[in-house]
Amino acid sequence: MMRVLIVEDEPTIARAHHSYVERVPGLAPVAVAHTGRAAVDAVAKAARAGTPIDLVLMDIGLPDMSGLEVAAALTRIRPRPDVIAITSARDLEVVRAAVAHGVVLYLLKPFTFAAFRDKLERYLEFRSALPADSAGVSQQDIDRAFGALRTPDTRIPTPKGIAPQTLEEITRVLRAAADGLSAGDAGRAIGVSRVTAWRYLERLADDGVVKRQTDYGRTGRPQVRYVWGRV
Repeated sequence: MMRVLIVEDEPTIARAHHSYVERVPGLAPVAVAHTGRAAVDAVAKAARAGTPIDLVLMDIGLPDMSGLEVAAALTRIRPRPDVIAITSARDLEVVRAAVAHGVVLYLLKPFTFAAFRDKLERYLEFRSALPADSAGVSQQDIDRAFGALRTPDTRIPTPKGIAPQTLEEITRVLRAAADGLSAGDAGRAIGVSRVTAWRYLERLADDGVVKRQTDYGRTGRPQVRYVWGRV
């Protein structure tokens, strides 16, 4: 089992990522850090204890330091963990800096569980393609390992009727609503129909990052509200 550290400053999202990792065979979420300093300390402590972290799921926008600064600090710890960036940062310079700091994969928020699982499965393929010992690797080993990471994402096309930009807008307004939103509320907030909003909210609920709550109101007619958070 690969030991995974989740680094995310927003507790609700951290719990969702923890739940996601639990659903991927071969990976075990062993700790959560909400700041960059806590992340470095957790990796160093695990290494000293002889139970090193294999993989860090790194948010870039942390409150005390950049996730890229954390990634750079982790290169000085042995054994060094791999890093997958999980972020909404789309700036080209950030992406280039992530590569320069040894980030092996880059996953943009928001995403479905299928996309998350695909990235982690690619990472597991990458690790399994490399020899277990440190005697050395062949060109074939290297090509096979990096091929697992870089192969075009043909296995998980965007689900029919799901547009990434709309999914991001739905996610944004839902996260800002402490008491959750109905499909009608969400649709009005971003300028789409109730049915369209409902489809995206159901997708998020099926992926486990949104909770469904049934309100009966004064008339007794049930209305489903969607609340951001771990199911």
